Amino acid sequence: MAHLRFRALEQLSNRPKVHVEFPSAKASDFFGENTFGLSQMKSTLSSDVFKQVSQSIKNGSKIDTVTADAVAVAVKSWALAKGATHFTHWFQPLTGGTAEKHDAFFDGLAGIEKFKGGELVQQEPDASSFPNGGIRSTFEARGYTAWDPSSPMFLYGKTLCIPTIFVSYTGELLDTKAPLLKALLAVDKAAVQVCQLFDKDIQKVNASLGIEQEYFVVDEALFMARPDLVMGGRTVFGHSPARGQQLEDHYFGSIPARVYDFMKDFEIEAWRAGIPLRTRHNEVAPSQFEVAPLFEEVNVANDHNQLLMDLMGRVAEKHQLRVLFHEKPFAGVNGSGKHNNWSLITDTGVNLFAPSSSARDNLMFLTFFVTTVRAIHEHADLLRASIATAGNDYRLGANEAPPAIMSTFLGSQMSAVLDELEKNGNIKIEKGDNMYMKLGIDRIPEIILDNTDRNRTSPFAFTGNKFEFRAVGSSDNCATPMTALNLIVAEQLTQFYEAVEKEIEKGTEKRLAIVNILRKYIKESKAIRFEGDGYSEGWVKEAAKRGLSNKKNAVDAIDAYLTPKSIKIFEKHNVLSHKELEARQEIKLESYIKRVQIEARVMGDLAINHIIPTAIAYQNKLIINANGLKGLGVDNKAVLKTIKEISGHIETIKTGVDNMVEERKRLNKLTDTHKKAIGYCKNIKEKYFDEIRDSVDKLELLVDDEDWPLVKYRELLFLR
Repeated sequence: MAHLRFRALEQLSNRPKVHVEFPSAKASDFFGENTFGLSQMKSTLSSDVFKQVSQSIKNGSKIDTVTADAVAVAVKSWALAKGATHFTHWFQPLTGGTAEKHDAFFDGLAGIEKFKGGELVQQEPDASSFPNGGIRSTFEARGYTAWDPSSPMFLYGKTLCIPTIFVSYTGELLDTKAPLLKALLAVDKAAVQVCQLFDKDIQKVNASLGIEQEYFVVDEALFMARPDLVMGGRTVFGHSPARGQQLEDHYFGSIPARVYDFMKDFEIEAWRAGIPLRTRHNEVAPSQFEVAPLFEEVNVANDHNQLLMDLMGRVAEKHQLRVLFHEKPFAGVNGSGKHNNWSLITDTGVNLFAPSSSARDNLMFLTFFVTTVRAIHEHADLLRASIATAGNDYRLGANEAPPAIMSTFLGSQMSAVLDELEKNGNIKIEKGDNMYMKLGIDRIPEIILDNTDRNRTSPFAFTGNKFEFRAVGSSDNCATPMTALNLIVAEQLTQFYEAVEKEIEKGTEKRLAIVNILRKYIKESKAIRFEGDGYSEGWVKEAAKRGLSNKKNAVDAIDAYLTPKSIKIFEKHNVLSHKELEARQEIKLESYIKRVQIEARVMGDLAINHIIPTAIAYQNKLIINANGLKGLGVDNKAVLKTIKEISGHIETIKTGVDNMVEERKRLNKLTDTHKKAIGYCKNIKEKYFDEIRDSVDKLELLVDDEDWPLVKYRELLFLR
């Protein structure tokens, strides 16, 4: 194993440069060339067929057989002209990633390339072999994928990829896309209702999303020499190097040449696929980076993020690099997240979270702003559950990641506006713009887009014209937290509209009714607002006083999916049924168990088969040295002390691993998934991981560097 480490370092030193050239001087020349979206449809379909498709995308209505056949003919011709040989329904099962089954265009019996509307609209993958939470048994294999025309088809290599939803034979949703689409429909419907209190011209509201993707990059050979990275995506052992991120010199620094070439390469492929990447930079930790696109409609943005992750992984292999999307691949430095920048945009071009110079628009802005804050307050546990994973547990609460306590940061200016609105709500309301002046809302037009500082410890922060959900993990599928967020906002907007209508029915003037409800919401949701340091012990105590929950581990957090409150809103808005929620909770718990189980097995394997033998071999060298010194009459106390230290750590590691294995055996006999997940959290991860790691990491400092079997942090983080 020691030889593997040094062979990896040797390979790294001899890496050839991968030359990358842009296909054109301007990205606009090739942007979207591998995408079959509305613009391609418009140029290849008849005007009647294109009108049908565009209306279906806008309204969410079903595409008829004739239209589907016409689209199939057009996309087949387009794909074949670009060299495609296969097509696939590209879907997002409850694994957190994507899936695909390729079929050839070529029909060997007929001797021609064929692709019909029925094949475009529907396929049948195996429903039992994907996570289903007990919805489908092994013998009940049938499931269906169905085309989502709102997300553009694209070419990936020689395969036409058709974005789809995935459902069981009995109709239950088995993916992340279908619930997201339903939640987006719910927030659109609820937001339009509220918007029309202010502007009758607004007929549609789209949720918008920009995903900042953080990731680490390491050399492929170094990656392969770390079994923990290969198996689990994170290092279970590794002593912090003398230099980590404390000099703060990596953030926004010059991008390393090899990584720069990799970035250029995946940007080119992303642009070809229609992904509007805009930003790239070094992140805080050594070897950590970030890429961010322009804002898109939530469903498309999420599809693009899933595609981007896969694309980055494939391009990295070409450069003999590996991308790490795990939330905490290295202890002691920043972890990685997906910062979800979310807003609501009307079909009239108004960002509902952007203040303006119009008094009417500012009251509309305040309405959406306040209802969103109240939605976070009312459903904080569900929002926490939506980002709960084993990987994210390592990240939350340190190194610029937000804590597990859900709160929202508004900034001093917006906090002052809400406070003034709450306090002065009882004044006489006059007609016209004076109403807003007397409420102090005249301040709002002077708010600039960056009216707030960026609180990196806030899970959900207002950043001027959008909210940034910072707690989402870097490997996660954003569809899950975006489903939860859009659903709870839809519910709160619905409640707001109903409350205003009741006030109006009582004879209250509409604008006063709106202000009255906003004042009530501001008062009721104060507990969720926090402007300070989310890492402080003071905040933990203060949050407890406010009644905010602090679900520090994913197992406890996931329970929020099955509270009566959560079940009610999922079913009310037709997003997920009780049965589908139970399945998702089961799947999340099973995933947690399996990931902790894999890490425990890797930890045991490395400790027993690599670390302990290495430590004993080095200890034997020291024993020979100690005996030699004694024979010469030289003081050997320092050597004996080191021998005893090594023995102590070996004992701790061996005992810890043996006990951990026995506890795993006991837990694996449990049939109750929830109890097993709690056991893996409390009795495996929390009880043994840190204890075993601490001794292994101390041995790393004691054992001769020439003998140490694992690639060290200083090599993983700094050698490229």
